[in-house]
Amino acid sequence: MAATHGFAWPSVLGRALAAGGAEPVLVLVEGAAGLGKSHLLDALSTLPQAAEANRVRRRCGSGGTRPREDRWEGPVLLLVDDAHRADEDEREWLRGLLEHPGRGLAAVVAYRPEELAVPGLPLGAPPVQYPPELVVLRHRITPWGPDRVREAAREALGERCTDEAAERLHERSAGVPRVVVDLLAALRDRTDGGRPGAEHQGGDRSGNGTTGEACTAEDVDAAGVPVRLAELALGRTDALPPAHRPIVWAAAVLDGPAARDELVAVAGLDAATGRDALLAALAGASLRECSEAAYGLPVPLAAAALGEAVPGPLRQELHGRAAAALVRRQPVPWEAVARHRRAAGQVGGWLRAVERAALADADAGRHQRAIGLLERTLASSAVPPQVRARLAPLLARSAVVALRSDQTVEVLSQIVRDATLPAAVRGELRLDLGLMLCNQIGRYGAGCAELETAVAELREIRPDLAGRAMAGLAFPYLSGSPIDLNRWWLHQAVAAAEAGGDEALSAAVLANRTTFAMSCGDREAWELVEALPTDSPDPVCRQHAARGLCNAADAAVWLGFYERAEHLLADGLDLSTTSGAPYSEHTALGTRLLLEWWTGRWEGLAQRCERFVSATADMPFIASDARVVRGLLAFAQGDWGSALGWLSDRGAAGPGDLPAPLAATVSGALVRLALARQDPAAAEPARRAWAEVSAKGVWPWAAELAPWAVEAVARAGDLPAAEAMVRDLDRGIEGREAPVARAALLWSRAALAEARRQPQEGVGLYREAAAAYAALPRPYARTLTAEGAARCLLAARPGAADPEHPANDPGTARAIAELQSCEQQFTDLGATWDAARARALLRTEQPARKGRPPGRPSHADGLSPRESEVVELAVGGLTNREIATTLHLSPRTVEQHIASAMRKTGTLSRHDLARFTS
Repeated sequence: MAATHGFAWPSVLGRALAAGGAEPVLVLVEGAAGLGKSHLLDALSTLPQAAEANRVRRRCGSGGTRPREDRWEGPVLLLVDDAHRADEDEREWLRGLLEHPGRGLAAVVAYRPEELAVPGLPLGAPPVQYPPELVVLRHRITPWGPDRVREAAREALGERCTDEAAERLHERSAGVPRVVVDLLAALRDRTDGGRPGAEHQGGDRSGNGTTGEACTAEDVDAAGVPVRLAELALGRTDALPPAHRPIVWAAAVLDGPAARDELVAVAGLDAATGRDALLAALAGASLRECSEAAYGLPVPLAAAALGEAVPGPLRQELHGRAAAALVRRQPVPWEAVARHRRAAGQVGGWLRAVERAALADADAGRHQRAIGLLERTLASSAVPPQVRARLAPLLARSAVVALRSDQTVEVLSQIVRDATLPAAVRGELRLDLGLMLCNQIGRYGAGCAELETAVAELREIRPDLAGRAMAGLAFPYLSGSPIDLNRWWLHQAVAAAEAGGDEALSAAVLANRTTFAMSCGDREAWELVEALPTDSPDPVCRQHAARGLCNAADAAVWLGFYERAEHLLADGLDLSTTSGAPYSEHTALGTRLLLEWWTGRWEGLAQRCERFVSATADMPFIASDARVVRGLLAFAQGDWGSALGWLSDRGAAGPGDLPAPLAATVSGALVRLALARQDPAAAEPARRAWAEVSAKGVWPWAAELAPWAVEAVARAGDLPAAEAMVRDLDRGIEGREAPVARAALLWSRAALAEARRQPQEGVGLYREAAAAYAALPRPYARTLTAEGAARCLLAARPGAADPEHPANDPGTARAIAELQSCEQQFTDLGATWDAARARALLRTEQPARKGRPPGRPSHADGLSPRESEVVELAVGGLTNREIATTLHLSPRTVEQHIASAMRKTGTLSRHDLARFTS
């Protein structure tokens, strides 16, 4: 007899079933309830070698006539399920069959080891006397690991399944496949439903046809206990003697591995009875040994069903004893203590435990966890006013450095209206509410109003907190707030910090002062960065330093200091993570996407943006960087409909609530889109956007708007206004360290020269701009300005306006070479639309190749180069008129090319042509 735990046994079964027969084989398949033993037997019945064999299936304990061996001819595949339920006759039959097996017998016996009458003996005592010729193997089915659970969840829910949901699913199901499948069925029903705006965010890519909300860990918790699991757990508990059941109830109430003495204490049993109860529960599979000397439920999710089955008074007593037991652990799990005390009706103890848990979480940087606990607590009417006044500041303190929570904003908004609150507490809460509205929520107007009120409430009684509110009002990114007003508030905040001597306030003010100086291109900005208290022993000071580093990185990106910004981002992300500042961390991740866009790292950037938007779906202000970059990419690729959706999405932060530099960038992109569409009204949005930039007064942020605004206004024939824009930008960045804005100034002057029909001047200015962008580096802007130089060079030729002018002069040759280079660089970047535009201009200028046979080349079996270009732009969403503008064709010609392409490819719509683009 041979015994093994390997996985080669299916092939051994196959050999036993081979023609002529072989040595008989027995495979003992053991696995706890729900692990898939029956599913495995189903799969074995389809083995190719079993096709000609006698296939006998038996489920023990189900009654019915016993199989007749005398009718078996040839090889036999015997599949026996639920051997743990076999009665005496069935066991004797199986023992006799296995002690005297015939050749060609392949037997598979499946059972639950936890339900065997004699542990370790599938067919009871005494052990079966297996003959020497019988090969005996054992296969243990184990629960799914985290990766397999995640795979199943993704198959069922698609991209709706978040990593945290998959992790919770594995944790609560213990990886039992049957429980996982039942839970996923419930989750599909809970999370199905559409999300606004999905049509231009890519929708669902899971292939399962759903576009519902993301599935979270909370959804898993709310899905309930599957019926099969609940009945199994309740049935096993009911099978215990009544005196022993409290040990299982105690495990359910504790809801996690616990030592023997702890379980016995929570169950309220004496030592001897507790020992007997634990042994009985283990023998009956109501409990299992989770680790050395720790016991718990086989599937944690069953705790809820078991707890509900316990009568209320007994359940309260269990929770009270659980709280007393957990307080003796080190460290004390205060959040669990709070849960048990509340369930036991101990209100005072519950609130004290909540406070200690929230403080511990905040000190450890687990701010989201602290927020969730405090939100749930403050939502209860059982919290007295004095306790509410103590807990609310803890909630606000964590919320300011954490991610968005609309519920926190709602809770704080209600609390600050409570006139019975001490003035200092109300002012502190209003300060944090204002900061959340400005930062996490992105509602600048409402946030600034709360901050100004907080200054008035706190100035006399808490000048340190008043200074923090002043620093918040000094934040330069606030749209609609002139930079001079931000500067005034900054002076007030600096004075408050110097007068107060509070380290945390000094760190907060320094972070905002650094942000302000970097945003404006002040030369002192880099010295202020070095002064940030990154090594402070105070975690609050380190959080402010992390915020200062991340904000400085963002401001440096807008200025064009890309290499320095990379270092600031790395340091800021590291400090944000170690100091527990997830909000700063996420803003830095958004900044990185901007940096990748401008420095030409476009490969995979669209997908990274979409993932970031999905991960921050309930925080549109944080997601705004990714949305804008995704829109800019779509524009460059000729997908104008998608670009407009991403840039103008009303599901994101509204135009007035975008950070000021991002708002200017969006305005610039929309003006450029109007120019590309030859919209005669393009000058109007350009004027409005310019007025907003001018009102803000941070001129380096005009860099992404200026060239397009100048071109739009000049094209409309208002050259004086375009010239005034150039002068505004020139004066605004004078004395500032703003490399991007200086390059944009050159570009704007070049666009103005081109509009004035001064192409020779335009050539020089465009080339200067291209060199400036190359030095940053900004490859896309460099190529756009190099294209402008080539365009002006063509226009500067003597007699260039004459269609009969020869195209082989040196100026033309140089311009063509530059355009060819631009077309290649656009293609390398992935700027499909720009590359098509450059190719179209080249075709209007390049002379026909000599030696080509007369007539047109044949493209009868495939798309011609021009048809391919038209199709590529058409599937991106451009109209015939927009394609005609891009490729210097008539709309009628475009229409003919699309019709020809559809005929050649056999497609019925423009959309279907996407399959034939590269």
